Amino acid sequence: MQNSPNHHQESPFKGKTGLKRLINAFGYSMDGFKAAYQHEDAFRQEVRLAVVLIPLAFYLEAEALHRILMVGSVLFVMIVELLNSAVEAVVDRVSIERHALAKRAKDIGSAAVLLALVNLAIVWGLIVFR
Repeated sequence: MQNSPNHHQESPFKGKTGLKRLINAFGYSMDGFKAAYQHEDAFRQEVRLAVVLIPLAFYLEAEALHRILMVGSVLFVMIVELLNSAVEAVVDRVSIERHALAKRAKDIGSAAVLLALVNLAIVWGLIVFR
């Protein structure tokens, strides 16, 4: 049963535990940041935005909770962008041909990024212009 085509097999990259797993995971994460920065214009723009907004959140006179929300909203945009970029890469890996499902996946990812940016604007607007 183990070699049958319908049997789900784990990735051969799984199986590390403990400190070795943490070290590997950190390395993979750094590879992901580098890949996103090198290949994704939107992520580079969001990094630049974060470089401005995160220090600004600490410069502006705001309560601790407001600072947390301000920084969190910036990081949330970057997280959603990373996930969107991952979806786009997988879709393109499967096929670069135009397909309605590929378009749907990419459009939904883009909509998620847009909502994260709207969230950022609302959070910052409500706090800065209160």
